[in-house]
Amino acid sequence: MVVGAGFIRYTRHRIRVRDTQVAIAQLKQAIDRFRADMGRCPSSNAELLHPPRSQKHYLDSMPKDGWGRPLSVRCPGYFEEQAEVISAGPSGSLLQDDNIQ
Repeated sequence: MVVGAGFIRYTRHRIRVRDTQVAIAQLKQAIDRFRADMGRCPSSNAELLHPPRSQKHYLDSMPKDGWGRPLSVRCPGYFEEQAEVISAGPSGSLLQDDNIQ
C-alpha cells in the first residue's frame, strides 16, 4: 500500500512538472512571436492577450503551471536577451530551489 501511494504521488508530481514545461513553452513561443511582430518585449502579460496595433492574439488565456499558479516572466531575461519564464514549482516560492524553467 505504501509503495502504491508513493508511486501515485510521484506520478502526479511528474504530470504537474510536464504540464508546467508545456505551459512555459507556450508562453515563450507567444513572447517570441510578439517580439518578432512588435520589435520589443511585451510590457505586460495583457499585451499577449490583447496586443496593441494588431489583430493577432498570441494567447487565448495566460497559461498556469501544473499547480495552477501564474508563471513569472522577465523579458528580456536577466542573463540573456531571450525571455525567462519560470514556475515557482511545488513550493510556490521563487526563493526555493524547486523552480522550473
